[in-house]
Amino acid sequence: MTKNFSKHEFDSKCGSEMPEEVYHNIVKVANQLQYLREFLGKPIKINSGYRSPEHNAKIGGVKGSQHTLGKAADISVEGVKPEFIYHYIEEAISNGEMLQGGLGLYETFVHYDIRGNKARWNG
Repeated sequence: MTKNFSKHEFDSKCGSEMPEEVYHNIVKVANQLQYLREFLGKPIKINSGYRSPEHNAKIGGVKGSQHTLGKAADISVEGVKPEFIYHYIEEAISNGEMLQGGLGLYETFVHYDIRGNKARWNG
């Protein structure tokens, strides 16, 4: 998909097949994260990418989650605080270097999605 990301990193944890339209969205997310990966110079762990609707419901995800559309990833980087990642993505969005979307800060990871409109929260 990109220099540093492969499809299997974004696959639903339940093993469900990723629909074709979801795959196209995941490629867009991966390209955004590639920009971040090149800046950091460190691997980005995809904690959660695509989620089948069934898997999303099972883990208590929000109905209609961006993950079910293939437009989101929950990420972490070893040795980098989630706050740093969150603020860097926010700045990259402001500078037009990454796509506008949702950005959520959690204790151990950051949620980033490409929904197209600004949404910010702390988990």
